[in-house]
Order: sequence, then structure tokens, then C-alpha cells
Amino acid sequence: MKELIGDYKATLDLGEMTLDLVLHITEDKEVTIDLPSQGAMGLEASSVVISDTTVAFSITAMAMSFSGVVVEDKIEGIIKQMDQEIPVVFEKTIITLPGNPSLVSTEEELIALANKEQGTYKYSVEDYFQRPTSSSFQLSPNGKYLSYREKDEKNKRHVYVKEIASGNVIRVIDEGEELVRGYGWINDDRLAYMMDNGGDENYHIYAVNVDGTNNIDLTPFDKVQAGILNMLKEQKDYIIISMNLENAQVFEPYKINIHTGEYTKLFTNDDPSNPVSDYDFDKDGNLRGYSKMYNGVQTQYFYKVEGGSEYELFHTINWSDTFSLMAFNYASENKDEAYVLTNLDSDKQRIVLYDFKAKTVVKEVYANAEYDASIIGLSRNRNWEIDYLGYEGEKVIIEPISETFKKISADLERHFGGYEYSIAAKTENEDRYLVIVQSDKLYGRYYNYDKDSGEVTLLYDLMPQLKEEDMAEMLPISFMSRDGIKLHGYITLPKSAKQGHKVPLIVNPHGGPQGIRDSWGFNPETQLFASRGYATLQVNFRISGGYGKEFFKSGFKQIGRKVMDDVEDGVHYVIEQGWVDASKIAIYGASHGGYATLMGLVKTPALYTCGIDYVGVSSIFTFFESFPEYWKPYKDMVKEIWYDLDKEDERKIAREVSPVYQLDKINKPLFVVQGANDPRVKIAESDQIVEALRARGFEVPYMVKYDEGHGFSKEENSIAFYKCMMGFVSEHLK
Repeated sequence: MKELIGDYKATLDLGEMTLDLVLHITEDKEVTIDLPSQGAMGLEASSVVISDTTVAFSITAMAMSFSGVVVEDKIEGIIKQMDQEIPVVFEKTIITLPGNPSLVSTEEELIALANKEQGTYKYSVEDYFQRPTSSSFQLSPNGKYLSYREKDEKNKRHVYVKEIASGNVIRVIDEGEELVRGYGWINDDRLAYMMDNGGDENYHIYAVNVDGTNNIDLTPFDKVQAGILNMLKEQKDYIIISMNLENAQVFEPYKINIHTGEYTKLFTNDDPSNPVSDYDFDKDGNLRGYSKMYNGVQTQYFYKVEGGSEYELFHTINWSDTFSLMAFNYASENKDEAYVLTNLDSDKQRIVLYDFKAKTVVKEVYANAEYDASIIGLSRNRNWEIDYLGYEGEKVIIEPISETFKKISADLERHFGGYEYSIAAKTENEDRYLVIVQSDKLYGRYYNYDKDSGEVTLLYDLMPQLKEEDMAEMLPISFMSRDGIKLHGYITLPKSAKQGHKVPLIVNPHGGPQGIRDSWGFNPETQLFASRGYATLQVNFRISGGYGKEFFKSGFKQIGRKVMDDVEDGVHYVIEQGWVDASKIAIYGASHGGYATLMGLVKTPALYTCGIDYVGVSSIFTFFESFPEYWKPYKDMVKEIWYDLDKEDERKIAREVSPVYQLDKINKPLFVVQGANDPRVKIAESDQIVEALRARGFEVPYMVKYDEGHGFSKEENSIAFYKCMMGFVSEHLK
């Protein structure tokens, strides 16, 4: 039996396709199967019978059984599935873990780190980071069904459908080892959902009937990333998806039958050096226009006028300018009229009504002097009239436009004034709505809203254990950078700071960095930190999105430099307000925020007491070299944002702002955290910083999760991370 313990690989020949299987046998005679290309990992076997010469088991989730004999390092046998018998040979293999596992802190070391947090607190880490028991509520288009996710005792979040009239509930999607990354209604009878493999972001799209039958993988392709482009409400048996099926570097649109998986390619993206980056379909599934990269740093838009036979070049603009079709104006007889988001002749993005045939702005629809316009809501049921418009400033601002939505807004304001509320779902005839209500102190509650009666009823409180009166306030702040740019951000203060005490601070630069921003609302991280007595600073530094074109572009080639100046200026601002103890400041972030953590410890080591680098870049050089295939066509664009390594002067700067080359300047404690399957920031980025610092004699705790990618998505992993982080921060800030 001992010789059988281990991992085995096999390839199943299914005629039109092949399927890779990975078999795991443990010393306790437990058997599991992985299907990497299907995103199914750790499928548990039953009816296991193992001897020195034979192996037999069943996999209920696959409706299959296997029986075989042991021949040296192989297990040869037959898989029986339905009425098929398929010969298969499992060959013993060694499955290697990504990166250098010898660098990773042991479980005992990480538990000891977590235990360094001392004290008694009203709320545990689990209170903030356990998934809600029920969540992700949605209405079917006809309003007959309510779907939602519900967590079981193993933290698996399955998807259920409840028939509202009868109360009958069916579990329609089972979550196994691989997470269901998202789901939604396609039509009244069928739902779609997405999964990848351990966080590798090669998403598969699945579809399932409302009763749980005909659950199929619509995109059963290995190492292919799929995404939904258009739900085609007018053609309920189809959706339009994108896939990099034929070339890993480019995505092409496909119309796919949601019952059978049969697909038709709608457009050929045949120029990988100038890839199509966006497709504009109308509600009937017609491709009307598309954007493509040109010469690496420009965007060309091609459009086909109503009745035309060819896509013609409409314009060529810089990639950092905006001209984006939001929706066609179906209320107009002019089929070439659309709502467009643009900043071609302005600093802030505006929403305009545009005539593509006449190539002219019909009228300006919406703009704001300080922030980019970004929000439009249309009523499909009321001939596509505009319901609301809006933007995100310090908070999200929604301005009702139609008389119908003015009534809806007035009803909701009467019930939820002082909170942010948004429509999570609505029926096709727009008589019933699901509304989610949130604030900086409220995780979220779902309400049913009846438009005709104006009645609101509570459906579900997502996190009832977190009481609003115990949560910290998130305050919008603004200040001037050292070179005269107005910056915005947020400070979340524990109650002791509001009472006049200076408190330790955790600085939290956001990821991206380009086009991303921090927002007002409930943040489990900042609330956890506040519950432990720490303030949190979030700065929307130059290059963040939402503040106009010039602000965005002012951060180009300033990553690690003026971007870090902005973060530091924010730190000095909150110190000057008397909120923060200047001798107790940590820096923590993910992705670019992880890079900013490392750069903060390099650039201003005296400012920070410690740092937490979560899936962060440590070298711009190795980061560029390890781009996923579908990022490579955008390398010239990334050179404009970061640095052009082909130019000697910029290469020199890139080296100066790559933390791995500045290790002599890091003299404060560091905790490094990484997902092993991260396709964006590879594990080598974390490995190399840990290895190099330890070579200098630094003790660097290092957490790696081998079933995660760019950030942790599994509940147990998130909780383990934050427990260790709180232990690490407590050791150095308390």
C-alpha cells in the first residue's frame, strides 16, 4: 500500500476532445480527483477499495467509477461513466508546487505569529471576514424566482433558487474545491456561473437550469480565459462571450448556445500586435463597433453605420483618452445614436448623446466639474428613457432623471436617508426591485421594494453580528500634494482617535495603480484595524481614476516616485490633524499596494514602523518579463504608465524604484503574503524579496496559499492571513 501513496496523471480520450485527470491517494486511503481544465479540484471519491494490486473508487460528482490494477508505477483500468467504458492509464508523477516552498513559513510559525496579538476584543477576525451565511441575492427576469448563495458547514457557498410563490428551494450550483467566482440569470429558466482553477484566472463559463439539470461547461478549454460580453435579452437561448481560444494574446467574441454549448465566432481578431480591446454589440447581438490598440499606445475605433456593409475607421486617439460607447439610444429612430462617455474635448469624462453617422455630438447629457461622470441607468421597460445619471466623488452620487425613478428615489430616500442604496436586481417589467443598502458602518442589507406601493421589506442582513454603533466612521479627506495637486482620500478612525487620543496608523495604498481608486463604504479591513485601535489612511494618489484626465496622466512614469510622495503627503496631513502617533505607522497593500509597501520601506524607512506586502511587485524588470500572454500586446501602453525598459534613462529609474535592488534601505520588519497561482504578480516576485532579505539576516514571515491567485478568495485563507497580519502589526505597533 505504501508504494501507492502519491499523485498520478492520466489523459482521457473522449474522441472529440481529451481530458486531463490527476489522481491523489493518501496514506489514509483517501482518494480525490482533479480536472484542471474544468476548474474542478479535490473531487472526493467514495466506495474506495485499495490493495497492493488493485484500486477502485467512485466519483459521485462525475457520475463515474474506476477499477484498475497496479502495474509498477501505473494504475491501468477502466472508467465507467453512464453507458461508456473508457480505458485509462494513471502514471505516477511528482506534482511540483510553484515557487520555492522551502522559503515559506511553517504552519507552526504562522500560528505563533497570529498569537502575538494580545488583548480581548468585542469582534474577532472571523466576524469581519467570514462570508455571510446567505448573499448575492438576485431576481429572475420574470420575478418568479429568487436566487442566492448559502454557505454550508465547510464554507462552500452553493447557489440556491427559491420559487417565491411556493417557497420551494433547490440547490442548483454546487461549489466544490474551486470557488464559484460569480453567477447570474441568463433568462427565466437558466443561470450562468464562472470558475477558474486555483485563482489562475482562466475562467470557464457554465450554465445550469433553474432545477439544477443540464449543468454544462460552455467553455471546456484548457488555459483559456472566457468572459461574458452580452446577455442578449432579446435572444434568450444565447449569450455573447469573449475567449482567447485561438490565440492566447487576443480575445474574440463568440455567440454561444446556453443549452448545448455550440458556438459561432462573430469576429476574427487577426492582428495580435494591434489587438481588439473592446466590442460594442447592440441589444440584438449585432456587432456595431470595436476598439483596437494601434502602435501600442493609440486606440482606433471602427464602426459600421446602420445598413452599412463594412466597419470603417472612425477615429484614432491616444489610449489614455476616453471615447466609450455606453448604450445605444433605442428610444430614437436614429439607429446610430448612442450614449458615449468621452473626455476628448474636456478634462473630466462627460456623458454625451452622439450620432455616429453624422459624427457629431447631439447634446451633452451629463457632466460634473470636479469628477468624471460614469453612471447611466436606462429603463428597457419604458422605451429606454434615462432613469438616472451619476458620478463617484467623495461618495457615489445618483441623480434621478425620469419621473418614475424620481418616485423610486424619493421612496428609498425616505427609508434609507443617510445610507448608500443601489438596485441589485429588478424584474423585467420593473415593478419589483432588490435594493442593497450600505454605509461606512453597515456591511449591507437587502430589501424588497415594490414600485407601485412604495413598500420596502427587509430580505436579509448580510452581517448581523457587526453592529453599526460599534463600527468606525470613514471620513473623506482632501489635501494638497507637495507640488500643488489636490488629492483626495479617506481616513477611518477608531473611537479613541475621535476622543482626542493619537493612535497608530496603517497606510493602505490601493492596487492598480492606473484608473483604480478607493471608495467610501464599508471596508472589513479598515473596520478590523479600527477595532484594534488603528486608524487607516487611503490616498487616491495621482494616476487614480475618477478625477479627470490630467490627474490620471500626471502619475505616468511616477510609480514609486511622485505616487509615493502623494502617499507620504497624506501621512503627514493626518499627523498634522492630531489623529495619529507619528512613531507608530505601518504600511500595507496588495498588488501595486504591495509594491508601494516595499517602496515605502525603501524610500522613507524612517516614516514606517513595519510593512505588509500582499501579492506585490518587487522588481519592475521581472514583473514585465512574466506578463500573462493576454497582457503582452499592451506592453507599450504599460511602458507609458510605468517605465520603458528599452530606454537607458528610464531603465535606470526603473532599477531605482525596484525594491529588490534597494534592499540595503529596508531596515523595518516585513511580512510577505502570496497566492501561488497568481497570473499577474507571479510568486517569483515574493520569493525573490524574501530570499534576498533573509540573506541579509532579516527574519521575514512568509505566507503562501497554494490554492489562491491574485489575492485570497477562500474564507479560511483570508481569515488565516488577517490573523497573522494582526499578530504582526500588534508586535510592531502596540
